[in-house]
Amino acid sequence: MTTLPPRWATAGSALLLATGLTALGLSPAAAHVTASSTTTAAEEWARITFTVPNESDTASTDRLELQLPAATPFSSVRVQPVEGWTAELTEEELPEPVQIGEGAITTAVTTITWTADAEHAIAPDEFQTFTVSAGPLPAEGTTLVMPVSQSYTDGRTVAWDEPAVEGEEEPQRPAPSLTTTAARSQGHAHAHGAGESSADGSSHAASSTGTPAAESSSAEASSSEETSPVGALTWVALVAGVLGLVAGVVALLRPRRAG
Repeated sequence: MTTLPPRWATAGSALLLATGLTALGLSPAAAHVTASSTTTAAEEWARITFTVPNESDTASTDRLELQLPAATPFSSVRVQPVEGWTAELTEEELPEPVQIGEGAITTAVTTITWTADAEHAIAPDEFQTFTVSAGPLPAEGTTLVMPVSQSYTDGRTVAWDEPAVEGEEEPQRPAPSLTTTAARSQGHAHAHGAGESSADGSSHAASSTGTPAAESSSAEASSSEETSPVGALTWVALVAGVLGLVAGVVALLRPRRAG
């Protein structure tokens, strides 16, 4: 039996581990803090979810600090409650007013800090998700870099703050990021905003514009149904049928009276 050199055995083990992780839908990068969003369309409100795995074998994650973009701030930021975690939103004055839609904002939420109680910290081999409702998203092609600082119960802190550069190798501690895409059509954007508002319990200006159109369409459909020629013919046929039934009964009774 041939014995492989130690370095070959180590390389083979690493290859087998990577293959196994890939088969399970995982990868070494799966341990990173990542961001996903319900939409990346410009001018939309989005639910951005940060997935935070615990990379330590001995300590738990009990604190997170998220930095939101200051150059392209959100006019509205809300957090979804996480059991056992408290969230603190820090609002700061912007260096200069930022135009969003038809108005400008001078202050914005720049930092969100989540802190866990002793029973709900993220233990080894666990992960947790933290969702933020924010918007509107900036113009198409804007990359939103949102660094996260992850603290452990042993005092260690890991900063996920390295921006990824297209065409280059992924950094060791990449910052979660999203790149916005083209804005939807006006009507589609309003309808999407209404659905998103009801889903996360938040309300935004965009969410109120989709309802009147739907109610108007419903009213028009109801009105056209009531005045439809088919509906009128149905009533005429029903009345004629009743009259025919009465005539038939009368016709049956007449021979008996004659007898």
